[in-house]
Amino acid sequence: MAKKPLPSAPVLAAVDVGTSAVRLEMARPLPDGALELVHSERDPVRPGEGVFRTGTITRDVADRLLSTLRRYGALCRRHHAVVRAVATSAVREAQNRDEIIRRARVEAGLDLEVVSGREEARLICLGVLRGKPKGTRSLCIDIGGGSTEIAAAVGDEPQALHSITLGAVRLAALFHADGEVTSRKLRLMRGYAEEAVNEALAGGRYPKTALGSSGTIKSVVTFAAAEGTAHATRRQITKAVEKLARMSPAERRENFDPSRADIVVAGAVILEAVARRLGIDAITAVERGLRDGVLVDLMRRARGRSGDASLADAALSMGRRFYFDEPHGDQVKRIALTLFDDLAQLHRLPASARPYLEAAALLHDIGNAVSYGKHHRHTYYLIQNADLPGLADRERELVALVARFHRRRPPDPSHEMMQGLSPSEARVVRKLSTLLRVADSLDRSHHQPVRSVRAHVKDGGVELAIRAGVPVDLELWDLEQETPLFRRVFGKKLAAAVRR
Repeated sequence: MAKKPLPSAPVLAAVDVGTSAVRLEMARPLPDGALELVHSERDPVRPGEGVFRTGTITRDVADRLLSTLRRYGALCRRHHAVVRAVATSAVREAQNRDEIIRRARVEAGLDLEVVSGREEARLICLGVLRGKPKGTRSLCIDIGGGSTEIAAAVGDEPQALHSITLGAVRLAALFHADGEVTSRKLRLMRGYAEEAVNEALAGGRYPKTALGSSGTIKSVVTFAAAEGTAHATRRQITKAVEKLARMSPAERRENFDPSRADIVVAGAVILEAVARRLGIDAITAVERGLRDGVLVDLMRRARGRSGDASLADAALSMGRRFYFDEPHGDQVKRIALTLFDDLAQLHRLPASARPYLEAAALLHDIGNAVSYGKHHRHTYYLIQNADLPGLADRERELVALVARFHRRRPPDPSHEMMQGLSPSEARVVRKLSTLLRVADSLDRSHHQPVRSVRAHVKDGGVELAIRAGVPVDLELWDLEQETPLFRRVFGKKLAAAVRR
């Protein structure tokens, strides 16, 4: 008996603007966590045509891309879909990317998000490993047109994410590998790929088998594998590189799809370099990839799992890179999340806002690495420009604003930095930053004197029940400074009761 979709489950849509093609996949979540395919399209419009040589997406290419995106946007609206549209290396590196993003929003009604290489790797990992048993160690490789993404994971959760600025289209264009590939040219390509891969990937222990998710890897593995097998060994890939290089361009077009024939030698060279560097014995090609990961991520967000450990881990790693006060950040995070949970009926924010508060609380003081005097402003800049897997560009902006408003001028609607926000975004920033200010005040000494805090709404106000092992006069004084803002934002008085 076929499983029925959840009664209120919306259609989810993933739009993937890659270097060689643009893809749309729409699916509906099922009760068991699976996804029922609603619609799928792939258009080989080559958004990255010429980008890696000129640095710009030409007008003709942009028009082709926007024509496809207009159709995708209309399909998504017809299905009332929840959409996430992502663009990878071609748009990421284009000097006119802002114009492409503007046109996508105006002409297609799509908010095109240019994801970082590490976020791309995270999404690919989610798509490929969905449903993997917990504890299973896996390695995912995706060779795109402009970059190569690698993710090591346990179960379906990424543990290490890497992005190499080297893809099949880029390498083929650099060495003109769409034509004859002489032995000298092949030697140069291999040396270039090896250097790029070795520079990007540190040594370490990885699984000996890997899953390859891209069309390029599928083409290479299918060509290299022994008949009747679904995987290719490292030795078979090396032999395939040499055999592909000896082929004439016409022979490659006879053996491969026209869109793949011009770049298959370059893709094989990259796969060979990655396999050598990571000590991989065999690679199996899989059908799932980035677009599947986008759908999984959308489903997790809809079910309140957007605050998974990966974002907190990424924030913690970022804080350590800037030598932040980790005990203070962890204490403020713990208190802020307690306030968020205890006051849920008061703030009425969605569960999806909780990880924003968690990341902002951990990172609110990292601006001290630049200057203490205006560290809240430096914090905003650092977070806004950070690579935090799990956050879309707009979400990262909200986290940066919540952290920025942890001190000095409050996040009032009249503040210039609040002007570009929608009403719902402004509410999120005002409420979360107010909770963060309260949490920060309760560790003003940075010595963690507060053992625990619980918040209770009663008698028209909010009472904080604080347990402390030592006097907390400094914390209480600072908390008092935040009570007027708390009352403006939440409409309740704030009081504290301390037990020792």
